[in-house]
Amino acid sequence: MTTPTFFVTMKRSFADVPVEAGKVSTTEFLEAAESLVSLFDLLASAAFTVVQMDMNGNIKKIRDRQHANPVLSSTLQDIVLSEKVDKNKTATQGLLWLTRGLHLTAVALRKNIESTEELNESFTKAYSETLIKFHSMVVRPVFKLAMKACPYRKDFYAKLGNDYDAVKEQLLTWLAALERIVKIIQDFYDSGKYGKGL
Repeated sequence: MTTPTFFVTMKRSFADVPVEAGKVSTTEFLEAAESLVSLFDLLASAAFTVVQMDMNGNIKKIRDRQHANPVLSSTLQDIVLSEKVDKNKTATQGLLWLTRGLHLTAVALRKNIESTEELNESFTKAYSETLIKFHSMVVRPVFKLAMKACPYRKDFYAKLGNDYDAVKEQLLTWLAALERIVKIIQDFYDSGKYGKGL
């Protein structure tokens, strides 16, 4: 019997995050990010706790800003622009670091789904290509340990759902949407140098 996949049961997929005129809707983005964080539960490794805590902390920074000033927080870009005026860049920093974590995840899962390598190889390579340059010498070993603590590929995909073809199709749709949103955010930060000094 086929059971629903992780992608069917998640609160929100990145494929369902509205993007209008290049602006990403805050509420739906945060729900999709929380769903991604729950994906790390499937990795079943205490080493990923630090990754989850980091991502959840950054989600909280963005959500706190949204609650404090909902009028200027309907999109992620609105939050960053309003904080630039306020000179308070807590949510801007949170979004920057959350996006870096999302980028790591997207690169790792893209590498894995397009190859036969084990998950720990994909995450280790992705970490070297994405986050490592932003981490201090103190933080790097913690994240490197987490990358190596991934479950076996077959076990991970089985946890996503028992119909591999359905899992792969849904993962590819979700992943393409995640990659698109990460690129929109990265391009926005680059265009205004909003991440400078953060």
